[in-house]
Amino acid sequence: MCRHLGYLGPEQSVGDLLSRGENSLLRQSYAPRDMRGGGTVNADGFGVGWWGSDGFSRYRSAQPLWSDPVVRETLPNIRSRAVVAAARSATVGMPVQHTACAPFSDETWAFSHNGVVRGWPESLGALAAELPVSDLLQLEAPTDSAALWLLLRGALGEQDPEKAMSALVQDVVAAAPNSRLNLLLGNGSELWATTWHHSLSALVDDERAIVMSEPYDDNPAWQSIPDRHFVSARPGHLLVTPLEMGAR
Repeated sequence: MCRHLGYLGPEQSVGDLLSRGENSLLRQSYAPRDMRGGGTVNADGFGVGWWGSDGFSRYRSAQPLWSDPVVRETLPNIRSRAVVAAARSATVGMPVQHTACAPFSDETWAFSHNGVVRGWPESLGALAAELPVSDLLQLEAPTDSAALWLLLRGALGEQDPEKAMSALVQDVVAAAPNSRLNLLLGNGSELWATTWHHSLSALVDDERAIVMSEPYDDNPAWQSIPDRHFVSARPGHLLVTPLEMGAR
């Protein structure tokens, strides 16, 4: 069911962020603590995106996070104030390839999905039919997460992140009950997330904002996000509100 991480704060080594803490994203790729029955490891690839002086960049791989040499040899040399990363656990029947790994991006937004859309692909057929054919032809991988990104990207052209993400969760839950829809979105200056049948925590102070599937250490300042909630975070700001369902 994947694990993801969003970071905003002082400039950090991207590689160090992936391996920070006794329960780092790297460790969560092979020994997660809170998968809630959604698999045992997150070994089907990973991705990391970061914002720098030249804009947004990313690296994605079909290798497990622990085995790709780029994690040890290249990412530690890249520094950023804003990062979105994910380790993937592929749903049975979905391909294991780098284009199926988050973060998905249009160079403005970076998006990750921790969960599963039940009944894929038939369950999303009606929602996908509303997208322009040209968008569907650009689907990066035949996966539920890639399709969710297309749906969200379209909505972000007309709505703010809270409205767009809440509406997407509502629409998908109506079409595919019992789906798991922990969504994470960043734009380099703020993070937004949802919880829907999966774990999420946040660590926010005046200098940094971290949103992560599981805390990377035992710092008591980590806040567990309740199920069915929406999160917006940036340094010095954390807002957690119930997801409004049924009112569009």
